[in-house]
Amino acid sequence: MPAMPLTTLLRDSRALATLAVPLVLTQLAQVALTTTDTVMMGMLGAAELAAGGLAIVIFNQLRTMGVGLVTSVGNQVAAAAARSETRAAGTEGRPAPEATQAGPETATGEVAAIVRASLVVATLAGLAGAALMLLIGRLLPFLGQESTVADRAQDMLLTLAPGLLPCLWFQAVRQFTVGMRRPQALLQITLASVAVNAGINWVLIHGTWGIPKLGLPGVGVATSLVYLLSFLALYLSARRDPILAPLISLNIAKADRDTVQRLVRLGIPIAATYGSEAGFFSVTTLMAGSFGSAALAAHTAVNQLVYIVFQVAVGLSHAASINVSRELAQDRPAAALRIKNTALACAAAVMALVAVLYTAVPKLVLAPFFDGGAARNSEAISIATHLLLVTMVLQFFDCAQNIGVGLLRGLDDTKSGFRITLIGYWAVGLPSAALLGHAAGLHTLGIWLGLLIGLATTAILLLRRYSSALRTRFAATEPAPAT
Repeated sequence: MPAMPLTTLLRDSRALATLAVPLVLTQLAQVALTTTDTVMMGMLGAAELAAGGLAIVIFNQLRTMGVGLVTSVGNQVAAAAARSETRAAGTEGRPAPEATQAGPETATGEVAAIVRASLVVATLAGLAGAALMLLIGRLLPFLGQESTVADRAQDMLLTLAPGLLPCLWFQAVRQFTVGMRRPQALLQITLASVAVNAGINWVLIHGTWGIPKLGLPGVGVATSLVYLLSFLALYLSARRDPILAPLISLNIAKADRDTVQRLVRLGIPIAATYGSEAGFFSVTTLMAGSFGSAALAAHTAVNQLVYIVFQVAVGLSHAASINVSRELAQDRPAAALRIKNTALACAAAVMALVAVLYTAVPKLVLAPFFDGGAARNSEAISIATHLLLVTMVLQFFDCAQNIGVGLLRGLDDTKSGFRITLIGYWAVGLPSAALLGHAAGLHTLGIWLGLLIGLATTAILLLRRYSSALRTRFAATEPAPAT
């Protein structure tokens, strides 16, 4: 396919970075919460790291699906604001100064209705997810996990479950601020939450200032408290913003039923897509656990590294998705198609730097998760070091498939992503992981090779779907350039 001109790539990259950079930084700051949890669990020992990692995987599985239910809020808000900008600018396409930031007054009612509806969806998802979390915890002994690991994971899940509700409230308000292209407060709040989380973790785990020593469950209590504080801080920040304040209210009793239903219709396939990916990783975590606590600890540490780098993909995906919604609302399909190549180029550059780091200093990368001098951790460190070699390649495809999901969401095509992930993860990736891990005897390394195969398949199918769907959608009006 013809290469994108360098000047065009640079211009589009700057446009993407305007929204992507604060989102990526926010994601990296947010993942520092779970990284802090993982490091502190590792300080308690390999068994605690294995149990805590298992609990976090379950929490992340349900949290991710809940986030999926409100993710379309950003696209809906962005499209409403973009349509208003187009109407305000007239036929010449010159945005009105006021519309550039918030959209004209005619969009206020539509955006406010979307925000109220998103909080309703977040509340329902949080309550249902917390109940499921506790149920899954009770089933762990029947899923091939060591009894000691399962018992400790259940204790932590009891303290994590209450945090799901404020976590999803935070995500609903977050999507609103991103759709309005005013995400700046997210970074400040998330950075503050990292420090607060570390402090509360230390106090509750070790028991200081008269507070009982909670050990591993203290990590869950700290996480739940931080999610609540983060939501309150973001809400209050939005209320102080003169543009956002008129659009946000906690009075969900006034939510419009049709808007709620529309968000649910769009959100269910997104939640299923996110859940399909998270479930893919959750099942492989259970598979790693079947090889013993050392394998599970190594899997947990490397999975956390992947999760950290994945936040770059999340930021790029959200920014690309919002920009696609805006370009299509303003009838610019060629620009929407270029966004794909720009996002992938940015992702490739970041993943190349990460690969160099994994190759050059693998022990330094893994050091925060293990006590290298402890004999009980030597096996886990050896396994994790080999997994990093697979991860170098895996992370590019992980990033590309997430960008693909975001691009399709910008088209309001939330169903194709789910269908494709079923093929890539479950029909290709999981059987590959089982064959390579068990039948071929590669154990945890084989599981990660299966992850790589599944993610690569998913990425290719998603990106092909986006290009073909965009061309088909606008074939009768404005043919998109070849890519």
